[in-house]
Parts: sequence; structure tokens; C-alpha cells
Amino acid sequence: MDPLFSAVLLAGAAGLSLPLGGALARTAYSHETEFTEEVMHALIAFGGGALLSAVALVLVPEGAAMLPPWLALGLLFLGGVTFYLLDLMLERSGGRGGGGGRGDASGGVSGGALLAAMLLDFLPEAVALGAMLITEAATAKLLALMMFLQNVPEGFSAFGEIWRNGMGARPLMLIFVALAGLGPLCAMLGMSFLGDRPAVLGGIMIFAAGGILYLVFQDVAPAARTRDSSAPALGAVLGFGLGLAGALIVG
Repeated sequence: MDPLFSAVLLAGAAGLSLPLGGALARTAYSHETEFTEEVMHALIAFGGGALLSAVALVLVPEGAAMLPPWLALGLLFLGGVTFYLLDLMLERSGGRGGGGGRGDASGGVSGGALLAAMLLDFLPEAVALGAMLITEAATAKLLALMMFLQNVPEGFSAFGEIWRNGMGARPLMLIFVALAGLGPLCAMLGMSFLGDRPAVLGGIMIFAAGGILYLVFQDVAPAARTRDSSAPALGAVLGFGLGLAGALIVG
């Protein structure tokens, strides 16, 4: 199979997990009960665990291997600081920034932050997928499967929170479908331009890792907590375990 076609196909299949997660969220939130509310918190935690696994097992080790240590550390910090400043700007302009009470015990979380974290995970991995297909096709296919499994709970959490904050389900689903289409574009970019530029690819991955770490601990992790139960936080362990299983298969 032509490598470029493989890149589009694999990244497209992984991207479909975003609207799939959204469709599952629409169904679940349409029949919301006290039990499903606890499940929602657990799924948010699951998505956070999956994001952390992407940072710890894919983005940081793969990215750092392509960079000098000082540059890897600098880009990691730069990614976190950049998203902190963006969050601060949103807060001051009246958007849902970091001070808006998202991390209180009620479990409030910004759907936009979940969406940003999801894309910071999905898009750099799609770029890496395209670049990897040139030399490590088998590993790239397993990475695509790992991306799909991670993005379902992340898409679920982001869609559910944005929908509950007032956006219509149909336009939101169209946005998720469009975002899924960015995966093949990023894979083609990675294959065409970054296959022989590992330092650039590594820099993108490390920068994204810093942004994800900030967003997870600012927005996602606090939302896993409920007043009545601490069990939903176990979802983070399951989410990280999913990522670890994928990494062990790939490795």
C-alpha cells in the first residue's frame, strides 16, 4: 500500500474516535441520572489518565530522544507556560480561564480546555504517525490503534462538557468531524516534511507535552472528583493503563 495513502487512512481512522466519543456522550447525557453523573466524572478521569500516558509514554520519550536535553526541558516548560498564558488571557477577557472555579469540588471543567488537551495529544501524534510510516510501518499502525482508543474517552469528555454548556449537539458534532479531518492532514505533513527532520518533530511533541500537563492538572484532574465518591478518580488509573498497554504492544 502506498505510504501516503496509509498515513491518510490510519490517521483518519484514529480521528474518527473523536466524533465517536462525541456520539457516545450525546447518548449518555441525554439519559443523565445520578449514576451516569458519577460515570461522567470517571470518564473525565479516564481521559486524563490517557492524556498522561500519552505524555509519559509517547510524547516525552519519543520527543526527547530527538533533542538535546536542554532543549527538551526548555520546550516542555515553554509548552506549559504558553498554555498558562493563554488560559490567563481567556480569564481576563471573560472566557473560562484558570480562575473560573473549574477546579472546585463540584467538578466543573472547561470543555474548551478538554478539547485543547485532546488536540494537543491527537495532532502531534498524527504528525509522528506520518513520519514513522516511512521507516517503522508496523509501529505506526499500532500507534494509530493506541490513538483511537485514547481519543474515544477524551472526545466523550470534551463533547459532553461543551454540549452541557450550551452549544447545540449538531454543530458541535460537525466541529468534531472537522477536527478529525485534521489528523490525515497532520500525518501527510509529518510524512512529507518531517521524516528527515527529527529535531522539529521532537520539538513539536515536547511542546505539546508541556501544554497537556498544564491543562490536565489545571482542568481535567480536579473535575474527576465528586463530593460523594472518590471512586471516579480510579478512571485515571484505567486510562493510564490503556496507554501503557498500547506502549507495551508498540515497544
